[in-house]
Amino acid sequence: MSDSLQALLAIMARLRAADGCPWDREQTFASIAPYTIEEAYEVVDAIERDDMAHLKDELGDLLFQVVFHAHLAQEAGHFDFDAVAAAIADKLVRRHPHVFAMNSDGALRVDQQSAVWEDIKAEERAAATQGSASALAGVPLALPALMRAFKLSRRAARVGFDFESPAETADKVAEELAEVREAAASCSPAAGSARFTPSPALFEEVGDLLFAAANLARKLEIDPEAALRAANLKFERRFHGMERLAAERGRSFETLDLAAQESLWQEVKRAE
Repeated sequence: MSDSLQALLAIMARLRAADGCPWDREQTFASIAPYTIEEAYEVVDAIERDDMAHLKDELGDLLFQVVFHAHLAQEAGHFDFDAVAAAIADKLVRRHPHVFAMNSDGALRVDQQSAVWEDIKAEERAAATQGSASALAGVPLALPALMRAFKLSRRAARVGFDFESPAETADKVAEELAEVREAAASCSPAAGSARFTPSPALFEEVGDLLFAAANLARKLEIDPEAALRAANLKFERRFHGMERLAAERGRSFETLDLAAQESLWQEVKRAE
């Protein structure tokens, strides 16, 4: 183990000591879980910005979360950091037989590697539950909903529950959109108000539409979470562009009517 990692583990132990940091001492698995998720997203953000200096810092923050969870487990007598490292090392060897197996037949294509990986994961889940696990077992509830929809549909597809083509999957998106329109048409503004009041049925239909869209992304071999992040950034960039153009022309963006705002949007879009 490197000196730096040993130092980090020692710092964690000191923080949790009886005379350590009061905040760190009162934390639990559940209380630091949100920070773990937040740090993972900050790693992704640094990668997308190609900011290597921040990536180093954010990876350190994420590593500290792993060390924190491992130390809590060690205190409770479950496992320690070494056990975590050993477990992932064993798993990586087990899931890459084409690399580590002595009788490897040679390199596999990326799609073949992914299939092998998923097959081995399925075997591990079956072994852990004596073969009784659902095909959907083990998809974490804590995942972002769009990512979880993608993974659920991929699991279902592995056991044959899938559309034959992307076109059929796109038809399902169109069908769900039509059902959203129908449910929305039945919702009327509250009495004396122009405010739209969504019904439980509309709520459900919008969820179905989003799930179908995630399934279409999977069928097209596109990561929907990454695609939506890119769309968010594009919208943000174009919106800032509209605000900037309005300011350059001596106008306040929020005072413009929708037609004028749309004109600015198209102008920004053409300039890209």
